[in-house]
Amino acid sequence: MECKRDRTEKECTCTYEGCSRRGVCCECVKYHLAMKQLPGCCFPPEAERTYDRSFKAFAKAWKL
Repeated sequence: MECKRDRTEKECTCTYEGCSRRGVCCECVKYHLAMKQLPGCCFPPEAERTYDRSFKAFAKAWKL
């Protein structure tokens, strides 16, 4: 499968501009899951900007 980084980087909602995985969704998901986190795109904008990618922050952000 061909990486569509050109398109996904433009659509990426992560505000951490310095990330080398930005726009490469497969690498981003793999990295965050290995860290027991979720990628920024799983969070609403106000929660994403805190950079707390924990499952607990995810549940709190979505009121689960």
